[in-house]
Amino acid sequence: MKKLCFATNNAHKVEEVQAILGQHFELLTLNQIGCQEELPETGNTLEANSLQKAQYLFDHYQVDCFADDSGLEVTALNGEPGVFSARYAGEQRSHADNIALLLKNLSGVEDRSAQFRTVITLILDGKVNQFEGIIKGKIIEELKGSEGFGYDPIFMPEGYEVTFAEMSIEEKGEISHRAKAVEKLISFLK
Repeated sequence: MKKLCFATNNAHKVEEVQAILGQHFELLTLNQIGCQEELPETGNTLEANSLQKAQYLFDHYQVDCFADDSGLEVTALNGEPGVFSARYAGEQRSHADNIALLLKNLSGVEDRSAQFRTVITLILDGKVNQFEGIIKGKIIEELKGSEGFGYDPIFMPEGYEVTFAEMSIEEKGEISHRAKAVEKLISFLK
């Protein structure tokens, strides 16, 4: 079984991606490879941040790895919060504060269409590849559900009457932006 380091300390992300990867790969966390430092994330696009994190790991730990960066892109807000999704309401990275600010900024706005987008950068044997996953949906006006993380309680994917936060991790894992990017990653790896 091939070992791959996933460049994150977010336990939710690791759990989601390991569920998608199943038996194909053993997912190593940053802790497992001895990486304690914060990975650089200074790009102004999801693509740049994803590459920056993966390149750092490959350069400093000589390990096959992949990194992702995801963002919620709201049409009426010109793609915001986008690359700043985790820090939308400030450096404290509070999910509750981010949701509150987003709902405030969408107050009275009719077009609530949005999409979650993930970009994964894989560095395997020194070669770089990027994969994108998108799920379209809309921002609802009040929080629903307790599963997931981030903007999940206010994001309702197209074709569903429930938010990401009302889905089980398996249900979300089948349709999410991250799942779509990981599927592309897996078919590439096969």
